[in-house]
Amino acid sequence: MISMIRDKLLALHRNSYSPYSHFPVSAILITKDGREYYGVNVEDASYRAGACAERVAIFSAIADGCKKGDFKEINIMVSGGNVGEPCFVCRQMFAELFEEDIVIRCFATTGENRVFTLSELCPHPFNSEDLG
Repeated sequence: MISMIRDKLLALHRNSYSPYSHFPVSAILITKDGREYYGVNVEDASYRAGACAERVAIFSAIADGCKKGDFKEINIMVSGGNVGEPCFVCRQMFAELFEEDIVIRCFATTGENRVFTLSELCPHPFNSEDLG
């Protein structure tokens, strides 16, 4: 299963639009009922208006009708030989939509990976309770 996910993530890298950073990122979000949603990073010249692969996958799932709590795991691959972890904008989106025990698997293109839960990756999330 892990090698299949790794291979899919690697294939998704080809779809990344990253002409500025040259740093493809891909993501596969899997729901509790087994549906898969794909994402790649999409950049633009201003950088700030682009989107991370993780959020593209999440937005696709939400657009397809998924709701908070429907998600089982998210798998993320960054280019290069090192395992990378999600940025803090993505972590905030995770805190909004994922349960604390979701599997967050971060891959390098070499296949090396590290696994986290949301509570490990975001031990002190900003959420609706912080809004007063």
